[in-house]
Amino acid sequence: MSIERKHVGPRLSQAVVHNDTVYLAGIVADHPVPDAAAQTGQILDQIDKLLAECGSDKSKVLMATIWLADARYYDEMNSVWDKWVPAGQAPARACVESKLAHPKYLVEIRVVAAR
Repeated sequence: MSIERKHVGPRLSQAVVHNDTVYLAGIVADHPVPDAAAQTGQILDQIDKLLAECGSDKSKVLMATIWLADARYYDEMNSVWDKWVPAGQAPARACVESKLAHPKYLVEIRVVAAR
């Protein structure tokens, strides 16, 4: 059984690859600004980089979980998400409102992808 961990910290790994499945931790904006669309763009850029590092890409995303600090950000987040997802390759997805780790974070996204 092969398990590969990337960007390992004391609490979590940013990515874990098991066989041909890539699991990303929940990702938040690098530079959180008070704009859900901008935060979503920053998060998706990070996801692209992590997936590439693991030998995958957004066309292979199987599942996504999206947490919004407030449901009113739903359309704003989707305005960026919808442009990012390749046509015809939308993953299974859940999107919920949830209190996030810090008030500066408006969006958090976790994905699972094939390699």
